[in-house]
Amino acid sequence: MKFITFLENAEEKIGIISKDNKKVIDINKTLGSDFYDMTEFIWSNEEYIEKLVDIYEKNEKSHYNLEDVMIISPVPRPATDILCVGLNYSDHIKESQSVQDPDKKIEVPVFFTKRVLKAIGDGEIILRHEGITEEIDYEAELGVVMGKEGINIPEEDADEYIFGYTIVNDISARDLQRKHNQWFKGKGLDSHTSIGPCIVYKKYIENPENLNISSRVNGETRQNSNTKNLIFSAPYLIEELSKGMTIIPGDIIATGTPAGVGMGFKPPKYLKSGDVVECEIEKIGILKNIVE
Repeated sequence: MKFITFLENAEEKIGIISKDNKKVIDINKTLGSDFYDMTEFIWSNEEYIEKLVDIYEKNEKSHYNLEDVMIISPVPRPATDILCVGLNYSDHIKESQSVQDPDKKIEVPVFFTKRVLKAIGDGEIILRHEGITEEIDYEAELGVVMGKEGINIPEEDADEYIFGYTIVNDISARDLQRKHNQWFKGKGLDSHTSIGPCIVYKKYIENPENLNISSRVNGETRQNSNTKNLIFSAPYLIEELSKGMTIIPGDIIATGTPAGVGMGFKPPKYLKSGDVVECEIEKIGILKNIVE
């Protein structure tokens, strides 16, 4: 079951793609509700989710043809800055410029936040920010969308707090990362977080730790891995993040990226104007963006 945010006659709405992938079910029309956006719905999802699952499975009710609406980021305005994990695939550690000893075992997750005033979605433009950065890079990542508030969450209970899964392209300005000696500025430029094309409800992904993940630039495969190669699993990350820190519905955890990012090539393959970037994760879909 895929949750989306879409535009219908320029009005932002939240919905579900029908089981036959041809229609869109409008959540507010179906529930008789008035949710402002996906984040507000996620806060209340436990009250309504079973009804929506039943409607989805029966494949009887819909409001729009999928081809007649414009899908945008499922979470255009994240609840908080994105909670990110760096260096969570061993092969990416070996290609990372910031790592002094690529063979050293990572004992604890590397956490940072990514400022996102507005997330772009499938088909939207990645701004070049000419004169500010010359080294724009891509990073395909599994995004975990939280659906329940919690603190000090045990790893074995983590699934209870998850709403679903999405794709995050953690677009990064590598020169700014080096210039500022940390990742916040280099990860936080406007339009440099792409999320989508949907959020798959957790019930419909049996094993998030065994999903193929890849990226392509102009059709050339750059990244090609599987989430089974994550050093720290999503449940473990949730346990670590929630120690003494409240996780809220709508929080998004970007779980890290595998090898094949632009900076890992010799010479580097940074994004340029007109490039088409596609991030793909099995069972979720393809998130495509074009560089300004």
